[in-house]
Amino acid sequence: MNVKDLEPRLIWGYFDEITRVPRPSKKEEKIVQYLVDFAKKHQLDFKQDDAMNVVIYKPASPGKENLKSVILQSHIDMVCEKNADTEFNFDTDPIQTYIDGDWVKAKGTTLGADDGIGMAAALAILASPDLEHGEIIALFTSDEETGLTGANALDPSFLDADILLNLDSEDWGEFCIGCAGGKNIQGIFEYSLEVPPSNYFWFDVRVSGLNGGHSGSDIHVGLGNANKILNRYLWTLMSETSLYLVEIDGGNLHNAIAREASAKVGVPYGLKERAAVLANIMQADLSLELGYTDKNVKLEIQSSDSPSQCIDQNTTSRLLNTIYALPHGVIGWSHEMENTVETSTNLAAVKMRDGNKIVVLTSQRSSTSSLKTDICNMVNSVFRLAGANVVASEGYPGWKPNADSPILKVSETIYEEMFGKKPRIYSIHAGLECGLFSEKNPRLDMISCGPTILGAHSPDERMEISTVAKWWSFMLELLKQIPVK
Repeated sequence: MNVKDLEPRLIWGYFDEITRVPRPSKKEEKIVQYLVDFAKKHQLDFKQDDAMNVVIYKPASPGKENLKSVILQSHIDMVCEKNADTEFNFDTDPIQTYIDGDWVKAKGTTLGADDGIGMAAALAILASPDLEHGEIIALFTSDEETGLTGANALDPSFLDADILLNLDSEDWGEFCIGCAGGKNIQGIFEYSLEVPPSNYFWFDVRVSGLNGGHSGSDIHVGLGNANKILNRYLWTLMSETSLYLVEIDGGNLHNAIAREASAKVGVPYGLKERAAVLANIMQADLSLELGYTDKNVKLEIQSSDSPSQCIDQNTTSRLLNTIYALPHGVIGWSHEMENTVETSTNLAAVKMRDGNKIVVLTSQRSSTSSLKTDICNMVNSVFRLAGANVVASEGYPGWKPNADSPILKVSETIYEEMFGKKPRIYSIHAGLECGLFSEKNPRLDMISCGPTILGAHSPDERMEISTVAKWWSFMLELLKQIPVK
């Protein structure tokens, strides 16, 4: 069976179409054109702005003109992550989906259910001629995954409505009513090149087999960070001998916990066996430490050719000490919402760039503005102590929970009547565009919900089929019962 043949066919058909349109962050031209073509085909009014946000309007169904207007909001870009042994071009290739029991998955890449399923639901509602609903405003925002830049640039007139349903949550049976704000900080190390010493053993170090995950919603799970693991091995070697670093690379995106990392290094030839022994010791330690979260973790070394140049040792020392000192993981838990992370930081990526630079990318989150500032200052100070140049993003605000939200109350009642139990109400430790929307239109009444998606932002991303049908039926009933103006 193909994904498009799943039930309800309307929403799965649009999801299947979306997976065939390349849509990396900042390269959304093709999916924008797909949306514009959809609006024209269905003779629906639409707008598009310079930030590549698209809004499509559908009038109220007969007899429902007195209901409050509803924005159905989703984002059009996706996180592009693949396994190292997977050949795939996210700029051109369609996602290869398949069905595994009650799950839809992708072959070796992210699935893009985040937030392709939200887009599919909005398109299915726009395309359906026989649904009951008030005025529908389908808002598709760009570049969400790299910092919510589409929502940040959004014209407030695109948010001229009463209610906003964010279709970007990943746990069915739960309604999100708040989110963390975030900011990225980079430390940039400039290095000089040196002639490698003679009589050195040169080898590659690789960390692999980690699950990875979302740097917000998965930060509390205890997943291994490949950058931290690789650096731990290199730092230990450096503490014992004169280590030379040739190359280093780890992680990719600010909102993903690093799954893989590698480096090319050299140690005096007499310490060749010691390097191997340390790798074996650390492998054993990692298997014990991460046995419950990343049981397939691997740290491996393999001999390589002698390099023609290597990074100066002063920079190597400052870099490895900095990566070791940088915090990663949960910094504090919320005292207002049970089992909710309040503040965290992610050591996201270590990349070599043109101009003899090494960039260390970190991402900070907190539902409390002052604590977001505090963790950013902590990371900033580590970089400055190491003599790195510091570059910080503008960041984005959080979304303050409103337990008395009218649309939340309606949603809770409908959910309990349909499924015989109460939904979980929570605030997410991740960035949602709702924080920016509330700044642009403070009167918006908002909640976020969606089907169950696991492993988002990693090639293990998968969507639970049965929850899509439940979510779809709930959404249709909710649109019928939207409060009157």
